[in-house]
Amino acid sequence: MSVFSSLTNRIFFATALLAVLSISVAIYIVNRAVSRQVENELVRGLEEATRLVDVYRNMLFDNFKRDARFIADLPRLKAALDTQNPMTVQGVAQEYQQSLPNADLFALADRQGRLLFKKGAAGVPDQALVAAMQAGATRGSTTALWQEGHDLLLVTSVPVPDPTLPDPLGTLCFGASLDERQAQRFKELTDSEIAFGVNGAIQASTMPRSAWGAMASLLSSPGVHTVTINGNEYLAITKPLADPDAALQPMSIVLRSRSDRLAFLSALHTQLAATAVVAVLIAVLFSYGIARTVTRPLGAITTSMREMAASGDLSRPIPVAPERRWQDEDARLLTRTFNAMTDSIVRFQREAAQRERLSSLGRLSTVIAHEIRNPLMIIKTSLRSLRRDDATAAQVQTAAKDIDEETTRLNRIVTEVLDFARPIRFDLESTDPNALVEDAVRAAAAGAGPRAPVRVDLDPSLTAATTDVGRLRQALVNIIDNALHAVDGVSAAGPDAAVPGAEAGDPPVRVQISRLDARRFVIVVSDRGAGIAPEDLPRVFDPFFTTRRTGTGIGLAISRNIIEGLGGRITVSNARDRGTDVRIELPLDSRNA
Repeated sequence: MSVFSSLTNRIFFATALLAVLSISVAIYIVNRAVSRQVENELVRGLEEATRLVDVYRNMLFDNFKRDARFIADLPRLKAALDTQNPMTVQGVAQEYQQSLPNADLFALADRQGRLLFKKGAAGVPDQALVAAMQAGATRGSTTALWQEGHDLLLVTSVPVPDPTLPDPLGTLCFGASLDERQAQRFKELTDSEIAFGVNGAIQASTMPRSAWGAMASLLSSPGVHTVTINGNEYLAITKPLADPDAALQPMSIVLRSRSDRLAFLSALHTQLAATAVVAVLIAVLFSYGIARTVTRPLGAITTSMREMAASGDLSRPIPVAPERRWQDEDARLLTRTFNAMTDSIVRFQREAAQRERLSSLGRLSTVIAHEIRNPLMIIKTSLRSLRRDDATAAQVQTAAKDIDEETTRLNRIVTEVLDFARPIRFDLESTDPNALVEDAVRAAAAGAGPRAPVRVDLDPSLTAATTDVGRLRQALVNIIDNALHAVDGVSAAGPDAAVPGAEAGDPPVRVQISRLDARRFVIVVSDRGAGIAPEDLPRVFDPFFTTRRTGTGIGLAISRNIIEGLGGRITVSNARDRGTDVRIELPLDSRNA
C-alpha cells in the first residue's frame, strides 16, 4: 500500500514540501545576498585602504618638502653654507638632523656640488646622492624613490636660496625609508596588511617573511588579485608608488584576509541552517495540522460508515462538532449531508416497517383465522355441552371454564394483533436503565412453575436514559421469557441434553447492560438453550411464527416494533445447540432518535 494512497499523507507531503521549498529558497536568497554583500564590502574596504595608502604617501612627500624648504630657509643654515667650511656646516646640519627623528637621510651640498654633510642611507653612493641633489637644485625641488639594499628610500631635494645671488647656496636632501616600521604605520591607518616591493621582490611588509614569496608574484601586474598565503585566502590590490615615467617602479600591496573577513559567515550559515531546520519542523507540524483538519472529519465519516456496515444500522448519525476557526466547512457540509441521508434512511425504515406491518396483516389473515378457529370450536363444543338437558354440574363447570379460557385466548390474540398493526404511542420519561432491566428480569422469572436462575450484569456508569419504561419493559420481559423457555426446554429433555461447550459454572440465562458509546447503550440477553435452527432464524420476528406449542409467535414481532420505535435495533444470533444471543441497542435519549 503506497503512502500516497492516503489523503492525509498527500495533503501533508504536499504542504510540507511546499513549505520546505519556500524556506530553502528564502534561506538561499538570504545567504547569497549576505555573501555578495560581504564580498562587496571587502572589495570596497580594500579600495578605500589603497586610497588611504596613496593619501598617506602623498602626505609624506608634502611634509618632507615643507620641512626641507623650511629648514633650507633658516639663516643659520645659509650662513654655514656660505662659509663653505665642512666643519661649520656639519655642526649646524647635525643639530637640524637630530630635530627630525623620522628622517633616515639628511644631506647638504654646496653650489659646486660638493657633499658637505651626509647622515644615514649608507648604501646610497655619494655620486648618486650629489646628482640627485643637483637635479633638485636645478628644478627647484624633486621627490623620488630609491632602492637602498633591501629598503626603499623616499627622497626629497630642495635648493637653499641666496637672496643676494640668483644661484642657490647649496642643496638640502631629506629621505625616509619605506621599511617595516613605515609599513606598520600604514597598517594602523588602513586596517590592512601592507607590503612594499620592487623588481619582483618584497622589500618590507607587515606579513611574516614566509608569505613574501607568495606576495612577490603580485608585483608584476597592478590591480586586484586573490592569493592564498599560509592556507588563508587574501584579496590584494597592487599599485605603483612612483610616477609611471620614473626609472624605478616600486609597488605597494594592500591585503585583507578574505578568510578572516568571511569567517563570521560560517556562524551565520550555521544560524541560518538552524533557523531553516526549526522553520521546517514548524512547517511540518503546521502541514500535519492542516492535513488533519481536512481529513479528521472525513475519518469520522469513514469510521461511522464502517460501523454501519459492520452493524447493519443505517440510522447512525455522525456527531457534528461545534464550529471552530480552523474547521473545514466542506467537511461540515459533508457531515450534515450524510446525517440528512441517515435521517432519510430512518424515515424510510419507519415507513417501510409500517408498510410491512400493514402488509403482514393481509398475510396474517389466514393465520388469524386459524388461531381463532380453534378457540371458537372449543367454545362451540362447550356450548353444545351446556345445551344438553342431562349435563351434570361438573360438565357445566368444565364447559364454562373452557369458554372462559378460550375467550381470554381470543382477546389476547386480538390485542396482540392490534399492538402489532397499529402505530405505537410512546410515553417517554427518564429512568434508570439498570433498575428497568432488573424489574424486567423479576417479572419474567415470576412466571408459572420454577424458572432457571438469571444472572444480571449491570453498568454503574448508566444512571439515566429517556425512554418508554412500560413498552421497553414489555419487550424485555418477552425476550427474557423466551430465553427462560429455551433453557426450560433443555432442562426438560434431561441431563443428556446439556449444552455442548458450556462450562458447569456458566449461568443458564445472562442479561448484560453496558454503555456502547456517548449516545447509546446495549442490552444482551444470552441463554444456554438449544438455539434456533438456521432455517428458522430469519423468521423469528415474523408474526405468529413460533416453535413452542403454547406460544402465539407474536411477542418478538411486537418487541421489535417497540425497540425500533424507540430508535433502537434488535438482532438475534446463535449457534445451534450452543444457545442464543439477543442484542438490543438503544439510544440514551429516544427523543432524539
